[in-house]
Amino acid sequence: MQTRGALSSLMCVMSCAWLHSGLASRLKSPILPIQSEREPLTSKGMSGCSFGGRFYSLEDTWHPDLGEPFGVMHCVKCYCETQRGRKGKVLGKVSCKNIKQDCPEPSCDDPVLLPGQCCKTCPKGDVDRKQVEAMFDGFEYFQEKEKEDDLHKTYNDRSYLSSEDISPGESRTDFVAVLTGVTDSWLPSSSGVARARFSFTRTSLTFSITYQRIGRPSRVVFLDSDGNTAFEYKTPKGDSDMICGVWKNLPQSHVRQLQAEQLRVTMTTATGRREVIEGKIIKHRALFAETFSSTLTSEEEHSGMGGIAMLTLSDTENNLHFVLILQGLIQHRERDSPLVPIQVRLQYRQHVLREIHANITTYDTDFAEVLTDLNSRELFWLSRGQLVITVETEGQDPRHISGFITGRKSCDTIQSVMSSGDALTAGKTGGVGSAFFHLHDNGTLDYQVQLVGVSSEVVGLTIELKPRRRSKRSVLYDLTPEFDRPSGRAAGSWSRVEARHIHMLLQNELFINVATAHSQEGELRGQIKALLYSGLEAPRHEIPVPLAGQFVAPPVLTSAGGHAWVSVDERCHLHYEIVVAGLSKADDLTVNAHLHGLAEIGELDERSTNHKRLLTGFYGSQAQGVLKDISVELLRHLDRGTAFIQVSTKVNTRGEIRGRVHVPNNCEFGTKGEVELAEFDDLFVRDPEELKKDPHTCFFESQHHAHGSLWTPNYNHCFTCSCQKRTVICDPVICPVLTCSRTIQPDDKCCPMCVERKNSKDMKAPERLDEHPEGCYFEGDQKMHAPGSTWHPFVPPFGYIKCALCTCKGATGEVHCEKVTCPALTCSRPVRRSPSDCCKECLEEDKPPLEHADMMQADGTSHCKFGKNFYQNSDNWHPRVPLMGEMKCITCWCDHGVTKCQRKQCPVLTCSNITRREDMCCPECQDSKEEEEELMKVPEKKNSWRH
Repeated sequence: MQTRGALSSLMCVMSCAWLHSGLASRLKSPILPIQSEREPLTSKGMSGCSFGGRFYSLEDTWHPDLGEPFGVMHCVKCYCETQRGRKGKVLGKVSCKNIKQDCPEPSCDDPVLLPGQCCKTCPKGDVDRKQVEAMFDGFEYFQEKEKEDDLHKTYNDRSYLSSEDISPGESRTDFVAVLTGVTDSWLPSSSGVARARFSFTRTSLTFSITYQRIGRPSRVVFLDSDGNTAFEYKTPKGDSDMICGVWKNLPQSHVRQLQAEQLRVTMTTATGRREVIEGKIIKHRALFAETFSSTLTSEEEHSGMGGIAMLTLSDTENNLHFVLILQGLIQHRERDSPLVPIQVRLQYRQHVLREIHANITTYDTDFAEVLTDLNSRELFWLSRGQLVITVETEGQDPRHISGFITGRKSCDTIQSVMSSGDALTAGKTGGVGSAFFHLHDNGTLDYQVQLVGVSSEVVGLTIELKPRRRSKRSVLYDLTPEFDRPSGRAAGSWSRVEARHIHMLLQNELFINVATAHSQEGELRGQIKALLYSGLEAPRHEIPVPLAGQFVAPPVLTSAGGHAWVSVDERCHLHYEIVVAGLSKADDLTVNAHLHGLAEIGELDERSTNHKRLLTGFYGSQAQGVLKDISVELLRHLDRGTAFIQVSTKVNTRGEIRGRVHVPNNCEFGTKGEVELAEFDDLFVRDPEELKKDPHTCFFESQHHAHGSLWTPNYNHCFTCSCQKRTVICDPVICPVLTCSRTIQPDDKCCPMCVERKNSKDMKAPERLDEHPEGCYFEGDQKMHAPGSTWHPFVPPFGYIKCALCTCKGATGEVHCEKVTCPALTCSRPVRRSPSDCCKECLEEDKPPLEHADMMQADGTSHCKFGKNFYQNSDNWHPRVPLMGEMKCITCWCDHGVTKCQRKQCPVLTCSNITRREDMCCPECQDSKEEEEELMKVPEKKNSWRH
């Protein structure tokens, strides 16, 4: 039995739409028998559409995901239309259509169909290069870099401005807001001022907020264009003046309002006198180059005045560019005047260093200017956070706001992964370096560095500029004296960072280099850059776990390196963030498919793979996520420090880089070692209300089940069900073939058992194979197995694997699994009855297909109903899906009354030029396709000669 909500939703949407339009007769595809048994998904009072177990906001569009093995229907686009009910209530209606007919005509001769796309496109080449160049045409910053770039081509630093950092899938847009007290209310205004910086990537909005002259806010609220609450974030308690958060899964309607600058943000305090400050979220060109900032406040109580300054240094001269955004500085009586004169002063303590007189308008209070040729003292005070910028109105009643200038504050993590692939002369050593930095307001830079797997003694550890030539490295700071060789670590502070170097640090222009006895110029190298805040607090406070090829068993001499932050929260959910560097496109063929690798977590014992879990497959150079359904055994390994995180690639499928993880946790109710294995299934019984909120939860037999969980259904204890992202898959228990001469069938067991020969008088006594009473716990089905018992392993979401047989070794409690040996066959044409069968067999004489009436009278467990059709056991067919027709790449079969489907398995391709034909299920190499076409032309010519 299988339930797939998205597919049934698609069937319902399309059939209802066609019936309404009078085209029901064209619906030749039967309704598939996978209607989901579910509870309506709550939408918290919002108008929208429910589809496939997910809630979509009005005007959202998406490609329906029908689950395995159908996958995402990229040529079908669904849309949540806005409709009004009889009482005027706004409702949502789902409509889907095939968009293949809307594909544009490719401009090249040989277009290709890329994975995950519906329309054919031209192969990557000059088009991509032109697009990347066009992205930076408008930025003077990058144009200057290109003019200066006469770098020697034999060395690397290729991550400095890599295409991965600017790929469309990873693009980000920055926004800013100035929050001040509300002045048009009868309530007293607030003295508080906050500066909020936002970064929008894909569907998430990350925010970093600093505030002054206000108590710790209790919540941050985003308001839509109508003033309604779009998102609320409860701030954690603490004494920091920084608030970090993420608004995930923004609806498309709010994304459009964000881009149109129609969203506002407010912050409210909970203690003492309730204060509220608010501001509008806007785009600003200065955010791209900002490296210094200031929050401007007033000494007046409840003034509602404030502002921010965004500053940056010129790349070649000591000019300080700044932009002011001011709020509340102009009073109501001055709004009739078109221009308001102001003074802008740069001060050190009470001494005025620079002064500018200018005018601002009542409708545009932004102001931009350049302070030219800062001298060495001014640059020194700038680096130490001792310069003050002041804005004051001129006239009879002057008002002024001011603030200290410091390095730009953010929740992002300044870090670096040092790999041999990014060294000035690239290599493959399997070593890695990991660095973590924190910049203080006074210009001090704290650092922690760890090195593992280097080929020889470390002789140099330095922070450097990008050299103009390999032989002329520009060293800014030497960390070597702080490096402890036995531990491979360096920790300290760089207290004399110049303003220019702070600017370069925050522009991702600095590098860290590791020189060894065998590689004097550098064995490892990495770019120091900011890692966008993801909601995980660990990167901001803890040193990461290094990931190296030397830690893989056996060690791998790879050019790659990485590091990872891992933490376990109070709900025993595993949070992780992984950064990888040094994977070159020439060495890792997987990168050509835009996939860097697979991240896994497991235990260090190589003999056991029971507790290995896939974290994610990831694009680009980093991955992050949350793993909720973790076994207690894996949590134990994390607590003991016997777990690892591993990144595998197509070149090194058994591990490219790996690191040991130690995360102390209290996920066994404080009773480590006292929990019986048989109770594992009961340890993570989650709150039903919490389960209902999880979008991946399955609803089955009137109960909610967490994603990844397994259980025995009530309707038949000889089935095992699993929840895979709102899809319930139930498989009958497959009993192994017994070789003993006498068996019994216990009432509480699904499979027969062997009995001892000696105990022939009592046929009910099961064989006692050994004295180990506990038996074995198997992670796959999360069940205890009796000592000496055998079974086919259950692996979600694939079900029972017939090609493997597991045995519980009672003496040790270990599970031993091995591949099934198929018997020799005497027939000439053995066949595999269904794709799930392990061994081929000889077929009986062909039997005529049953008529519909006969099928209905047949044994209920021997046939399958799929749509309006009935199939005998072992029959197979290609399913039909509305809008898409027959799915020739998917085969379904009837397995003892259970319909199962599987997509055709495609071979692994090692070529770099991959294409896909419309009539083919699997991608193929472009080169082999051209050779095949050339060979096909030869017989065609011969035929033409004969005529």
